[in-house]
Amino acid sequence: MNTLNYIEVLGTRAREARSELAAALTAQKNDALSEIAHILRRSSDKIIEQNRIDIDNARKKGMSQAMLDRLMLNETRIDVIANACESLTKLDDPIGMVDGGGVRPNGIRVVKTRVPLGTVGMIYEARPNVTVDAAALCLKSGNAVILRGGSEAYHSNKCLADLMRAAVERAGFNPDIIQLVENTAREVATMMMKANGFIDVLIPRGGAGLIDAVVKNATVPVIETGKGNCHIYVDESADLDMAVEIADNAKTQRPSVCNAIETCLVHRSVAERFLLKLKKRLDKHAVEIRGDRLTKMILGADVIDVTEEDYATEFDDYILAVRVVDDFAQAIEHIRKYSTGHSECIITESLYAAEEFQRRVDAACVYVNCSTRFTDGEEMGLGAEIGISTQKLHARGPMGLKELTTVKWLINGNGQIRT
Repeated sequence: MNTLNYIEVLGTRAREARSELAAALTAQKNDALSEIAHILRRSSDKIIEQNRIDIDNARKKGMSQAMLDRLMLNETRIDVIANACESLTKLDDPIGMVDGGGVRPNGIRVVKTRVPLGTVGMIYEARPNVTVDAAALCLKSGNAVILRGGSEAYHSNKCLADLMRAAVERAGFNPDIIQLVENTAREVATMMMKANGFIDVLIPRGGAGLIDAVVKNATVPVIETGKGNCHIYVDESADLDMAVEIADNAKTQRPSVCNAIETCLVHRSVAERFLLKLKKRLDKHAVEIRGDRLTKMILGADVIDVTEEDYATEFDDYILAVRVVDDFAQAIEHIRKYSTGHSECIITESLYAAEEFQRRVDAACVYVNCSTRFTDGEEMGLGAEIGISTQKLHARGPMGLKELTTVKWLINGNGQIRT
């Protein structure tokens, strides 16, 4: 007799627990979300204590400051996470929503409705907030979730998962609707990728290496998320002061996240004026600029020679690649070559350039005159988010509640047969 592996055991528990959740009333799910928010706030000291263990271990291993920022939890961030859970209680429940349908000529009534995906698997890196965001979104959308965070955040994730399990149990649900993979070995992640029949969809969230590994190796259906080689293009008609504000925010507000820009493209006619202003602002954050020949001529020896690899890299750090382009068309060509399809931005006062940019650039989110940092589920009114999808099937862009559902067709007749 074959024995179940570790992930299959978790998957079996999730399958047994999720049927009750899938049929739960919206009020019951909202009560559970409120319980999670309450227990997180009440336990903030405990969470911070466990997070400090992860931070100390990460520092010893030489983790970059930008990645440490991703990992760090404090009272303010815990309150933001709790607020996100509460905000989900105010959003419409997608389960049971009618997407379409009608009465066929033969009298059969066809209705297309929203139902949960089933069991969602999450594989993610050193982002403990994802532990709560994913669990909360799955709960509201009627899905069980199996969470596999990175080893760097183990103590934080374990604490958060234990608290959430206690909260949902108090609200009357089987705690196995939320399960944490406590074995962070790489082979266990591989088990998740092959857990057909136990996990219905797998969502990787992290750097390019993680996402590529999941996409290439999984036999479970995957929603590809997160790779964020994002660009800002400063057009010849741009308000340069506004462009500096936006570029600074998009690069330095949180450089370790997927919606931060990695490359700045600037039209030749405004390059000198803009780049001098931009460098003065970025110097306050010690941002390393890697530029082409013209950028180096304008900004001097502080600029590092940019490489082809730099233009293709998601730095997740205080590093910005810069290129001076001859015109709008060259900017579009550069973005098409290097973009990961996440978030792209133009700064321009030209309505024509703005509309052409949004029409020609193929990305999940295309911005005019505002920061790419708004590619975020909460900022776009989705409550929390489970990730930013860069694929084109089923879901694209910030993934909220509706993106965690699928459809069921309900067909009612009164004796019709097909001839």
